[in-house]
Amino acid sequence: MRFHHLQHVPFEGLANIEGWIKERSHSISKTLLFNEEKLPRVDDFDWLIITGGPMGVYEEDKYPWLSQEKRFIKEAIYHQKVVLGICLGAQLIAEALGSKVYKNKYKEIGWFPVSLTNQARESSIFSRLPDNFTAFHWHGDTFDLPPGAIRVAESKGCLNQAFEYHKRVIGLQFHLEPSVKSIQQLIKNCSSDIVEGRYVQTPEKMLLQTDYLKKAKRLMGLLLDEIERGFSKDLS
Repeated sequence: MRFHHLQHVPFEGLANIEGWIKERSHSISKTLLFNEEKLPRVDDFDWLIITGGPMGVYEEDKYPWLSQEKRFIKEAIYHQKVVLGICLGAQLIAEALGSKVYKNKYKEIGWFPVSLTNQARESSIFSRLPDNFTAFHWHGDTFDLPPGAIRVAESKGCLNQAFEYHKRVIGLQFHLEPSVKSIQQLIKNCSSDIVEGRYVQTPEKMLLQTDYLKKAKRLMGLLLDEIERGFSKDLS
């Protein structure tokens, strides 16, 4: 399978997802949007992964490449590619599908519980995940549920934590892919986000909760396995 990664900043990449891809001998390419690199043709990949970044989807004046990226995501969805968006990536997919992205009531930064919805139990992709688990978060924005999508996860601080669209397009507001290094990079480069709040942890607390990292990596692997299984079934 051919993967393509859209990366928005140098310090926020695929983290543990890259290991999963390499273990299965899939190929991977990437576009560094912050370097204004050229986007590929949609025929050049099977699976698009869009990771996070500190910018908002509405900041096209500061980041002109966002406009082109949104059109590219729409094109990938139209051509029935597998599309996985994480954090900012999920927000970009939501807007590409016609939803609004805006400031959430709360910032969520750190390790906080996520719950699956009843609809998630009927999903071939999400049904292997536990009803409740702890994920990593680093966001201040949220999105409305895209038309035609099903809401599969929520948290106390953010109603729309994940959605599934036509079994091929997945948006995760939370993170299951982080490593110690990727969290350290977020703390180093986005320290101004860490303010007092109901769902904001200190850097020390985020980095001490290493047990969550192992569990999150396992859940990310389960999720990726199910997406891959569905893709392979479609090809057969």
